[in-house]
Amino acid sequence: MARKQNDDLLIEDELTAAFLNDDTLTPTEPEAAAPAADDNWDDSEEEFPGQLAVDVYETEDKLVVKARTAGVNKEELDVSISDGILTISGTLNSGDDTDAINWHIQECYWGEFSRTLALPVSVKEDEVEAVLKDGVLTIKFNKIRQEAAKKIQIQ
Repeated sequence: MARKQNDDLLIEDELTAAFLNDDTLTPTEPEAAAPAADDNWDDSEEEFPGQLAVDVYETEDKLVVKARTAGVNKEELDVSISDGILTISGTLNSGDDTDAINWHIQECYWGEFSRTLALPVSVKEDEVEAVLKDGVLTIKFNKIRQEAAKKIQIQ
C-alpha cells in the first residue's frame, strides 16, 4: 500500500490548527483557511518501504527475534547488526502479474520492506544464528551475562 509523503504533513497541519488559540488567527485572514486535501495532491507515487513486524523475546540465555517473511527467498533478505542495532530488509515479489488489466482487490504488500530496531539487551554480535523456515525468519543471539551489582560499603 503506497502512502503519500504529504499525508503526514496534512495531519500535522490539522493538529496544529486544532490547538491554535482563537486570537492567533482570525477567520478573515487567508492563512486561517485549512488547505483542502486535494491542494497538496501529488500524482507521482512515492513508495515508502513497508515495515516488517517482529516479535522479540528472551529465553534464559538467548535473545530471539522472529519476523514473518512468507514469500521471501533467503537470497532476497539482508540481516545485519552493528552496535546493538539490528536491521532486516528485503523484497517481497508478487510474481508475474504483468497481464493484470483491472485490479479488484489489492491488500497484500509487495515490494521492499525494512525494519531497524535497537536490541533490548546486550548480545554477542558474533554469535548469532539466523534461520528462514516456513516463512518465518528466526534470529537467535547469545546474551551477554550482566554481573550483579556489588554492594559498596560506606564507611
